[in-house]
Amino acid sequence: MTLKSVIKEIELHKKQPNLNFSLKEKTEVFTQKLFYTLFDTQTPVEENLILLESHFDELVNLACWQVKKPCKKIWELYVVKLPSILKKLNLDAEATVSCDPASLSIEEVYMAYPGFYAIAIYRLAHELHNIGFPMVPRLMTEYAHRLTGVDINPGAKIGNSFFIDHATGVVIGETAIIEDHVKIYQGVTLGALFVAKNLQKTKRHPTIKNNVTIYANATILGGDTVIGENSIIGGNAWVTSSIPANSKVFHKPEIKIKTATNVS
Repeated sequence: MTLKSVIKEIELHKKQPNLNFSLKEKTEVFTQKLFYTLFDTQTPVEENLILLESHFDELVNLACWQVKKPCKKIWELYVVKLPSILKKLNLDAEATVSCDPASLSIEEVYMAYPGFYAIAIYRLAHELHNIGFPMVPRLMTEYAHRLTGVDINPGAKIGNSFFIDHATGVVIGETAIIEDHVKIYQGVTLGALFVAKNLQKTKRHPTIKNNVTIYANATILGGDTVIGENSIIGGNAWVTSSIPANSKVFHKPEIKIKTATNVS
């Protein structure tokens, strides 16, 4: 096979006309600049909002594949939501300081906690998802996923004062609902019982009510599964049905200890 024929074959199989990876790269730049605009004291808000609008226009040109869809109006709808998003994120940071005895200051939470960063990017992406901007919210949360190990779909609904401790390995599915003052630990999955394309429009992921704590590596599955308020889900628990309020659910492992015997 000649080089010319190789090129022809590759071009033949590049079938996706909208697959422009600069959209991914530009989304990551936009996401980081947005985060700094909200939190970094050395970043001027007014100046950066002007820059962000310019970046956003580039994303619109790359991601708005339907010509008749009025994507140009999305920035105007989105930017007015930033103050309320910031208020929610400040509550998340305060919840982290209140819950984690290892936190030395609230500044540490903003700068060093991967769980907070993942929540921040989720909240910023979620509003774009609600407005209906294609692809970009998913790329934003995937960027946070790559940096933190936390995979939160931008379609999930999460209430106030949310805390993810240690963060790595957390998965929160698209139709999950999490109410206020919920704490989860590393390795937790809020997932679906079944994976099938015809379930796309159905609620596939669980609902977590107020003041629930879910410990490390617990798995909670199913759109009809509701974890009642004030409940505690222990580490490694596997839950596929609803739990009433004020419950404690624990996985009880069988531990065997084998010791070597002395041979004379």
